[in-house]
Amino acid sequence: MERCMAAKLWSFLLVLTFLAGVSGCYINPVRHLASDAALLKVGESTKEDVLVFLGEPDEQQEVGEGVEKWLYRDKEMSLIEKTPLVGKRIGSPEYHYVVVTLRNGIVADCVYSSTDEDEMDWAKDYSWQKK
Repeated sequence: MERCMAAKLWSFLLVLTFLAGVSGCYINPVRHLASDAALLKVGESTKEDVLVFLGEPDEQQEVGEGVEKWLYRDKEMSLIEKTPLVGKRIGSPEYHYVVVTLRNGIVADCVYSSTDEDEMDWAKDYSWQKK
């Protein structure tokens, strides 16, 4: 009887630990710039739609009268790349960008791009180039 109670207690603690771990993942918001930007329709979506789908921009720029550019960026790293000391040597993070151009509160253009850290370090590819 005592052995059965101990097994139930361990099972309960295991489930409780699992739920605590899963709920910790739920708290962190996840941004999917490519799919969120695909929800915007050029010429139809409004500034409010952009805020609903993408949230507050990381940067805003006034380009002209009634024209704004909003920049969204995200850095995606695998679990191995997040590992201290060795993560930098194993892989390179991916960077995702969305630039939304608003003209009088309506989406005039929406451009998504993605690159990784290796692509931005072009100097390694061109050893003949002076730095």
